[in-house]
Amino acid sequence: MIDALRRGYNAFRGVAPPERIVPAMDGPLRPNTLLDEAPVVLDLAGVDNLVATADGVLLTSGRDLLALDGTGDAATARPLRSFEHPVSCLAADGAGGLAVGQDGRGVLIVGGAHDGLVVEQAGTMRLACPTAALFLDRNTLVVANGSTAGPAADWKRDLMAQRRTGSVWRIDLRRPGAATMLAGGLAFPAGLAAAGDDAVLVSEAWRHRVVRLAGQAAPVDVLADLPAYPGAIAPAADGGYWLALFAPRNQLIEFVLGERRYCERMMERIHPDHWIAPALSSGASFLEPIQGGARKKLNTLKPWSPSWSYGLVVRCDARCKPTASFHSRADGHVHGVTALCERDGRLLAAARGSGRVVSLDPQADPDLGGSA
Repeated sequence: MIDALRRGYNAFRGVAPPERIVPAMDGPLRPNTLLDEAPVVLDLAGVDNLVATADGVLLTSGRDLLALDGTGDAATARPLRSFEHPVSCLAADGAGGLAVGQDGRGVLIVGGAHDGLVVEQAGTMRLACPTAALFLDRNTLVVANGSTAGPAADWKRDLMAQRRTGSVWRIDLRRPGAATMLAGGLAFPAGLAAAGDDAVLVSEAWRHRVVRLAGQAAPVDVLADLPAYPGAIAPAADGGYWLALFAPRNQLIEFVLGERRYCERMMERIHPDHWIAPALSSGASFLEPIQGGARKKLNTLKPWSPSWSYGLVVRCDARCKPTASFHSRADGHVHGVTALCERDGRLLAAARGSGRVVSLDPQADPDLGGSA
């Protein structure tokens, strides 16, 4: 009751609610140019879903599963297999098995003890929007279903419609029908990582936070009030985590999200590429919002200008608290980072928006390298 009165009073005064206020990038999130300065390992349109296996690093592009061969400028992507649906997530069990999320279809197990198994439902819910997968062991798979209203590819509409229909499921692959919902009513869960003691970390994109799920307990915030939308979470060799934030927040987007009538008319009448909404890449069309002096001076894009896309990777400690970050700013070329993988002393980051994979030094100090 008190919250409702406070919100009504703030709306009358024109004060934005706390969840609409975008925090500044400061402290461990202070902007730099380390993503743009990193060596480019591979150029591949639509690159996504980096996973380390005993045989090397696997990645995806659309419907294709590929293996990364070589390093540095000589790296290539070798095709392994194509699927009927676009691959929306990928996980390895460490014993030759892969969980392949097929957007609009479910999860297919390739190789290992459960080769050929297709998991299309968890309980009574269709897994039509698999956004992340995680093996707890060879027989136990955790799957994040981003939304019940559409496929993962339609993430932008899910945000602008302010849906909260995501869920996280624990599935026994020996009895796929025996699925347990760890959490429901989530705002597009987009990343998963093991947190010990059977607990799981989940990045909840539209609420700009990372939560911890343990058993049937309610989600507990471990990282909140982020300045961008969190996606993939990958384990770090030092016991911490790597977090990819795939698109930036800004005050104009938050304002539009609060103006429901305007937002709904925008979605009805305008192509999604031209919405006032976050994006994995931007600057390709003059039809995009915010042009002219807001973004350019003397025909040069300002690195600090409002941007629909951005590149951001955050290094977190074992408690999931940020300690450092790697950026590609508004004028950068490594935007829309959707996948991370640490292997052989290097961190690989796949920027789906820019269509490239870059190699980072996990121990790099942003205060010593890159410009602020």
